[in-house]
Amino acid sequence: MPSLKQGEFVGSLDCGTTSVRFIVFDKHADIVAQHQLEFPQYYPNPGWHEHDADEIQQHADTCVEEAVKALEASGWAKESVKVIGITNQRETAVAWSRQTGKPLCKAIVWADSRTKNTVAHFEHKLKTTGIQTSPGVWNKEQSGIDTLREITGLPLSTYFSAIKLRWMIDNYPDVAKAHEADDLLFGTVESWVAYNLLGGVQKGIHISEVTNASRTLLLNTSTLSWEPSLLEFFGLRESILPKLVSTSEVYGNIAYGALAGVPLGALVGDQQAALIGNKCLKQGEAKCTYGTGAFLLFCTGDEIVKSNHGLLSTVAYQAGPGLKPVYALEGSIAVAGSAIKWLRDSMGLIKSAADVNTLAEKEPHTGGVYFVTAFSGLLAPYWDPGAAGLLIGVSQYTNPSHIARATLEANAFQTRAIIESMKLDSGTDLKHLKVDGGMTNGDLAMSILADIGGFSVVRPEMRESTALGSAICAGAAIKLFGWDLTKPETLNEVNTKGSREFTPALAEAERQKKWEGWQRAVERSKAWESGVDSQ
Repeated sequence: MPSLKQGEFVGSLDCGTTSVRFIVFDKHADIVAQHQLEFPQYYPNPGWHEHDADEIQQHADTCVEEAVKALEASGWAKESVKVIGITNQRETAVAWSRQTGKPLCKAIVWADSRTKNTVAHFEHKLKTTGIQTSPGVWNKEQSGIDTLREITGLPLSTYFSAIKLRWMIDNYPDVAKAHEADDLLFGTVESWVAYNLLGGVQKGIHISEVTNASRTLLLNTSTLSWEPSLLEFFGLRESILPKLVSTSEVYGNIAYGALAGVPLGALVGDQQAALIGNKCLKQGEAKCTYGTGAFLLFCTGDEIVKSNHGLLSTVAYQAGPGLKPVYALEGSIAVAGSAIKWLRDSMGLIKSAADVNTLAEKEPHTGGVYFVTAFSGLLAPYWDPGAAGLLIGVSQYTNPSHIARATLEANAFQTRAIIESMKLDSGTDLKHLKVDGGMTNGDLAMSILADIGGFSVVRPEMRESTALGSAICAGAAIKLFGWDLTKPETLNEVNTKGSREFTPALAEAERQKKWEGWQRAVERSKAWESGVDSQ
């Protein structure tokens, strides 16, 4: 067998909502090797969405092993991988045992909406008791709501991790016992995967990175530290929390497998990773990623911009330990690609996700149908956990193509709603939207987005932006290729392939008419189910 070549590559472990992949990149962001696996989804009750944390880890390990085999099959030695990064679905809550290193229950996924009553309880607590901001001083009612937003950048919602964790403690005796006995470790997915890769229960490396921590409702986004007043508010022990780390630094070396000894140099939430992968590192640059959900991030530089129009203030990245963080405004859409999956798996209208474009193309319009895809309430900018999925405008004329097209339009309408809010918050008009993620492969979906949005949609040729973002952060941690997040010009040779632009072709009057129809449909879907404070 000929000897294998030595190169310099960076690996990215992308732990998404429905699949895990490991991608090996070179310094230009060309993919050298990769492996991807879907993992099981659990929906035990309406509104519930669970993952088995052990299955995520097993699939991650397999992807690394298989991608390394592919790397060697293409002639490169595995030692060519100099560093790896992890990027992950955010907000999903994992609870495991300090003693055994094993999960105490299924992970509750970010899109899960079982916690409506928990949210109602804490909304009531915010109004009546409030948050203790200093000894004996309690901010309640509107002041309490404002204080929560001021500290975290977030509203109370089923979306965020602390609410999911509180539900676990209240409903799973094993989690409650572990919390009381100081045996509970809590983390988001990057925390769990890093814990395992870096040695598990033997090493006990329990860390969480700031972009992920900023989605828990427990992080003070100004100081980048856990907020004691919120631990008290949610009734959580500080000992369960991971140590906070930056987005780009070496946390330790991989403890086992084909890449044993390789440094782990990045942890970053998937949407922030896509922002970095699109090289939107400066104030005013924006991208939208269309995966299971859709997430639009607008970089605001080193200042936290407070949204008055339903967006979240979030940490975009922290380029290294002790460095000043960069912030972003974010609009989160719970359902994007998952609506297409629903058409395929639950309704049987299509055989593969790509078929949605072919089916939708058979009709030039939706026949008056609107599809509000509120499978687990509505996130930005509406923030209504009680909203329900709604197909409206259906008649005997309606056929599967109309519904397929309405599904693609729903994605575009929700994107437009977020961009309208961003305009109001930032005072700037978005002329171009950079896009990535699985849904963007469909030309029709992108044309519909441009038509309904009224802006140009720019789709890069290399669309693995999320994985690339974590690879860039990992490379920067060891100064591989001279990459430096604080100097965007060091990334000039990364991902310079071309892009395709989709421009609006719809008349403004028609666009406005459709937009008004969408707003009416959303109003009808709102508050179908309301949470009850049963505690």
